[in-house]
Amino acid sequence: MTLWEGRFGAGPAEELLAYTASLPFDRRLAADDLTGSRAHVRGLVRAGLLDAEEASAVLGALDTVARELEEGSFTFQPGDEDIHTAVERRVTELAGPAGAKLHTGRSRNDQVATDLRLWCKRELREVARRVLGLQQVLLDRAAEAGDAYLPGYTHLQRAQPVLLAHHLLAHGWALARDVDRLLATIDRLDVSPLGAGALAGSSLPLDPHGTAADLGFGRAFDNSLDAVSDRDFVAEALFDLALLGVHLSRLGEEWVLWTSEEFGFARLTDAYATGSSMLPQKKNPDIAELARGKAGRLLGNLTGLLATLKGLPLAYNRDLQEDKEPLFDSVDQVVLALGALTGMLATATFDLDRMRAAADSPTASATDLAEHLVGEGVPFREAHGIVGALVRRSLEPDAPSLEELVRAEPALGERAVELLGPGVAVRRRTTAGGAGPDPVARQREDFAVRLHTDRLRVG
Repeated sequence: MTLWEGRFGAGPAEELLAYTASLPFDRRLAADDLTGSRAHVRGLVRAGLLDAEEASAVLGALDTVARELEEGSFTFQPGDEDIHTAVERRVTELAGPAGAKLHTGRSRNDQVATDLRLWCKRELREVARRVLGLQQVLLDRAAEAGDAYLPGYTHLQRAQPVLLAHHLLAHGWALARDVDRLLATIDRLDVSPLGAGALAGSSLPLDPHGTAADLGFGRAFDNSLDAVSDRDFVAEALFDLALLGVHLSRLGEEWVLWTSEEFGFARLTDAYATGSSMLPQKKNPDIAELARGKAGRLLGNLTGLLATLKGLPLAYNRDLQEDKEPLFDSVDQVVLALGALTGMLATATFDLDRMRAAADSPTASATDLAEHLVGEGVPFREAHGIVGALVRRSLEPDAPSLEELVRAEPALGERAVELLGPGVAVRRRTTAGGAGPDPVARQREDFAVRLHTDRLRVG
């Protein structure tokens, strides 16, 4: 049976059902469909459209369906187009004529929109919780790192030394913005569409505001046409997940580099690395590589939905069925990535000596030499030119070392040579938010406060 068979003189073709059915993927909305249906039943009672006995029978049938689904004993039928059809069919089987009243004043259009918003409220919050878990690992590793330092890079070329803690927390702050976006999206989607019907509301005495409160939504819809056709919240969620995926990809890319023999800054534990089927010596950073690779999939899910939405007239169109698979996939992939990366980072070890050796190249102090000249009253552009010329000469074949050239340079001399010493450059970074010990100590405190605040916000 279909929910629309009364209009038709013959049953649907098998090809139609095979192409249009959404049950294989929307069955994961079952719990939210049951929640919305219970609230709708209570709303029908308040409207005088169901009496107490009928409501008890329908609510009891919904509880039975919930148990059957949980236990795996629920039997789906060939005519079940989607989870909504399946639930209503089974409720009618259990509750009889009362069950046939379940769909009173409701369309699958407002029903699925309600289910999906309930699902998003819960699952996006869970994603935010998992982001907080990764941030906590970054903070913990930053605390362990102490005053360890490594080269900071621009254009993937060594630039200036930075504390390892500073580098780790840079990823933590990016993730904090992801938490902000997820919570903002949850706030915007916290609107109940139930009561909008197919597109125009209902002539029955329903109370969308009461049902919204019953379901825990922050508010009810303002416009029924908008309520059933709006998938902005799905697009926003996919954007949030895609950008989160981009941040995880950047983190993954660095760990692919750091764990290579060329960098050698970090080593993965056996539990969070893979081997080669042919090369016995290999230890591969597959988690980091997949975090990088799956970002493209997340971007594709976002752009695919936007392309689907761009040409749709009001109100509901079956194209909107295409919102769920990319959403479910993006949430699933991000949750898996967060779990794997959190474990990988929590268990990895750093080669601090290798990091220090790479960061202590005299040329890494070039900016400090220029700033020393600025302190002596030399205009920065002139100072930049003096130091740049010394660096160029030091790199020529058989040339004196940079230290010797600085010592011999009249504008610099012996005092400036001290700036080339191991660890000196990173200790000189003193401005707020900078990469030196004092500002990073303050930053760690600020980040810990932010984490605590965000945990309260996420709940």
